[in-house]
Amino acid sequence: MLERVILLSGPISSGKSTLANGLDAQHGVLVFKTKEVLARIVGHSLEHDRLALQAEGDRLDRKTRGKWVVDEFINWLNQKGQTSVAVIDSVRTVDQVAAVREAFGTRVIHIHLTAPPEELESRFDRRRLRGKDRSYEYSEVKKNATERRIDALIPIADVVVDTRRCTPTDVLTRTISHPRVLMENERGFVDVVVGGQYGSEGKGQVADYLSGEYDLLVRVGGPNAGHSVYHEQGPYIHHQLPSGTRRGHARLLIGPGAVLRVPKLLQEIAECNVEAGRLAIDGNAFVISDKDIEEEKNLVGLIGSTGQGVGAATSRRIMKRGYKEAIRVKDVPDLKPYLANAQDVLRRSFSRGDRVLLEGTQGTALSLYHGDYPHVTSRDTTVMGCLSEAGIAPNRVRRVIMVCRTYPIRVQSPEESTSGPLREITYEELSRRSGLDEKELRRKEMTSTTHKQRRIGEFEWDLLRRASLLNGPTDIALTFADYISKDNRNAMRFEQLTEETINFVLEVERVAGAPVSLITTGFNRRSVIDRRTW
Repeated sequence: MLERVILLSGPISSGKSTLANGLDAQHGVLVFKTKEVLARIVGHSLEHDRLALQAEGDRLDRKTRGKWVVDEFINWLNQKGQTSVAVIDSVRTVDQVAAVREAFGTRVIHIHLTAPPEELESRFDRRRLRGKDRSYEYSEVKKNATERRIDALIPIADVVVDTRRCTPTDVLTRTISHPRVLMENERGFVDVVVGGQYGSEGKGQVADYLSGEYDLLVRVGGPNAGHSVYHEQGPYIHHQLPSGTRRGHARLLIGPGAVLRVPKLLQEIAECNVEAGRLAIDGNAFVISDKDIEEEKNLVGLIGSTGQGVGAATSRRIMKRGYKEAIRVKDVPDLKPYLANAQDVLRRSFSRGDRVLLEGTQGTALSLYHGDYPHVTSRDTTVMGCLSEAGIAPNRVRRVIMVCRTYPIRVQSPEESTSGPLREITYEELSRRSGLDEKELRRKEMTSTTHKQRRIGEFEWDLLRRASLLNGPTDIALTFADYISKDNRNAMRFEQLTEETINFVLEVERVAGAPVSLITTGFNRRSVIDRRTW
């Protein structure tokens, strides 16, 4: 299985090919050379004619908007067969990088090499003395428009290595020392995404971002939680399927502890083009009836419930055992194509060494047992509750990613206090602090399930600590960094965040006792700063 695609970029003579050859020689990675593709097209006799290769690359970029690199790379991969790590030497434009990321998602790490102009020219001249690029002066190859703009890739790179005063071994050592380059850590079985506050922390975006690295995606909970994910056609809200459903081809599982609304589930399956062989639903998952929804209407105004019938169905699951009203998935003909035993699915996955991503719903502070009763949901929303609903033993867990947002929310209710306590601030105040438009904030903070306006509150450090004690996170995913400052929307790396944001992240790490490994700066494909070591 291909686990890592390493993109190399940088100006002429920055050391890209030397680094690629070092990765090949010392670590056995496969190297795909765009130069060889261009040489094949223009003719092998012109393989060392750099100007001809530059011109052909520019022509292909105009024709394909940079997609030719990833298309050729995929064809090359198909010929090479199985490999865990591959290097693309090299990419030269933002469009080329974007096309590779679109195809391979979080498996991509982009490394940009750089050096001062005088150093690059000196290296180029030494190459000429050794018989390479001898037909041209450095000034001639630098005239190419794409080459002149190569440093435009610096802001979007995951890693930038200044190669001045470095030997090739130095550059190789610095590169492989980045924790995400070779992915040498031992594979785990289950990683869990869980909410650390009152729900709507951005778990869907985080789970969707990570999903490409997993073989099986598992979701628990019910349709009272909507997880929004980004797609080029616009946002999509998953109510019952895992958030990574539309991202790739991982198998899908809904655990036995789930509570499902059948018409909405079938609609979501159809909209996501999910085939029966890909989705498994445990037969013991419970079904929400029309009567359940009717019974919850009074809770909407009383405690800010979403009124989706999840609580009433859960109550019926307990109180109507042995009665015909206890309808499970195995009793629904329309769901027969997806019927499965979650334990069997998980057992097969574990025996293969599959990576499993378990996606929790709602947030720790809404837990029936650990939240601020009665302003809670009808289930335990902590890691242990999610594992129980899925049927996964705790010793299978590798990572626990607890998602927290910079400004927590609770749903708005007819009376200010009914959805529970919150150190509430106004949208006007949030707009003043962040620099974001107030109307945009209000549009963004509509609930995905009931379409109500959310209440915005101050970050609660005590809640962070309590949620950390309950969930034992190995990692924190901090979302809505743009709410601290709109300038964060332009950040692609941690050091590009504002000073205030960096200090906030460091404080979160101290209080939670876990690293902030993922930071979302907006809502698009490239708005996640990935600091993971796994």
